[in-house]
Amino acid sequence: MKQNILVELLTFWKNWHFRLLLDLTAKMKFCLHWKSTGVFVTARHQDEEVEMTRMAVQFELEDLNLRPDPEPLLTEMIHEAAYRENTVGLHRFCPTENIAKINREVLHSYLRNYYTPDRMVLAGVGVEHEHLVDCAQKYLLGVQPAWGSAEAVDVDRSVAQYTGGIAKLERDMSNVSLGPTPIPELTHIMVGLESCSFLEEDFIPFAVLNMMMGGGGSFSAGGPGKGMFSRLYLNVLNRHHWMYNATSYHHSYEDTGLLCIHASADPRQVREMVEIITKEFILMGGTVDTVELERAKTQLTSMLMMNLESRPVIFEDVGRQVLATRSRKLPHELCTLIRNVKPEDVKRVASKMLRGKPAVAALGDLTDLPTYEHIQTALSSKDGRLPRTYRLFR
Repeated sequence: MKQNILVELLTFWKNWHFRLLLDLTAKMKFCLHWKSTGVFVTARHQDEEVEMTRMAVQFELEDLNLRPDPEPLLTEMIHEAAYRENTVGLHRFCPTENIAKINREVLHSYLRNYYTPDRMVLAGVGVEHEHLVDCAQKYLLGVQPAWGSAEAVDVDRSVAQYTGGIAKLERDMSNVSLGPTPIPELTHIMVGLESCSFLEEDFIPFAVLNMMMGGGGSFSAGGPGKGMFSRLYLNVLNRHHWMYNATSYHHSYEDTGLLCIHASADPRQVREMVEIITKEFILMGGTVDTVELERAKTQLTSMLMMNLESRPVIFEDVGRQVLATRSRKLPHELCTLIRNVKPEDVKRVASKMLRGKPAVAALGDLTDLPTYEHIQTALSSKDGRLPRTYRLFR
């Protein structure tokens, strides 16, 4: 828990550091020298600066509970349900009561453990490689960091353990509108299953499957590249007018992954909404149409290439890939991997995924929410239907 709180408090300084590397490329020597002194997290922190950061975190936590968009909170909840009390299932947003416990000593302890050379990557875009190496050797090697050079002693190297489960939060969603026009009261459900890490060969088929499912909100304007022919649009949003949202997400990490579908509807139709989502999961393991597969592969390739037209995105892509895999796949290599995905690959990874336990997150009025056991039974069936329930009284 403490490590997650520290990440929140260090976010401002980390982002500032990256912006300097991006915006001051022409003054790279100054940037590296400035970085090597540890100015952005040195003992020069005044108490008021730490207090301002605490206030910023406090505001973000309050804003999280007030905003109409539930996606950040649901993402937190689905990870909590999928990885109960371990690794990526731990809270990303810190509890309010823990904010005041962080001080300069705790921050430096965190930096000593995690800001070590073996966990860092110096990335550059638009600069000669030899020049970048020379500057790194001159300004970064042999420099004493502000938080000391003591050996890391408390590094968490736990491997993610998928558990499955359910996380529920009953909340009145009838008054989340920020303006005079009311937003309909909705119940939000997210159902997920374990996929794979980004180091596995099945990562690309899962990415194609996620793109094939697609989805979005019922008020989406459409347009080229919007994915209006994805399964969640054709099978869910176009057929059920009362569904406000149906979107597929794929979260992938070094040792695990999670593919999930987020859906929103009126609280009175929660059961029907959950059954529609479980049916879509079952259909993932069925026949894959060649046309829809080619469309998903083309859309994924297009999205990849369009993102890499931006230099900041290239910079981040280089740093993330090298940090995670010790190498970087070039765009044409990724495009080749995407083109090589076949219908049987998608069916295979989907069938394997469906054999696992589900993770469920639910937010809003949960009166008609099916039990976790019923959702699990539906995902184990051939048609995705929930078990029938009978009531003598309503």
